[in-house]
Amino acid sequence: FLAVASCLAAASAADLRRLYDPVVKKSAGKHRIDPALVHVIIKAESNYDVFAISDKGAMGLMQLMPATARQYGVNNVFDPAQNIEGGVRYLKDLVKLYDGQTKLVLAAYNAGQEAVKRYKGIPPYAETKTYIAGIMKDYKKPTVRTANPTYMVKDASGRTVLVNDPADAVKK
Repeated sequence: FLAVASCLAAASAADLRRLYDPVVKKSAGKHRIDPALVHVIIKAESNYDVFAISDKGAMGLMQLMPATARQYGVNNVFDPAQNIEGGVRYLKDLVKLYDGQTKLVLAAYNAGQEAVKRYKGIPPYAETKTYIAGIMKDYKKPTVRTANPTYMVKDASGRTVLVNDPADAVKK
């Protein structure tokens, strides 16, 4: 394990992008999300560091918060395939929630859905504004599309969750 970790640490972001590209393409294709968007988010979030942990507790390539990882069935946030799958599923739900408006999707991914709701748009946080501007330099599409419906429902504990099938909320 440590040998793999040291090899990953020595690899460039471009090498790691190539390494994880098949995983990104598979998950993005399954969920009908543009793989280019997934790649720019991974680059912005972790620069392809599978073991990245933010000061706020977000982890892995797509920097999933523990609650988000649990919600999307990610058992090991440091497993690239699980992290990307969970991050892409979350991204797909945000795309549906914000009608594909890239900047709102990115604001929610960075600052959280509650902040976007509270400010009725992009929160006035410097970090979020910088995050969006950085991604939009590389990803110039104002909208993102997905074909799967997303529903906002309450789960058994009363939390608001995003699901593709409202029956899923009952199972949680």
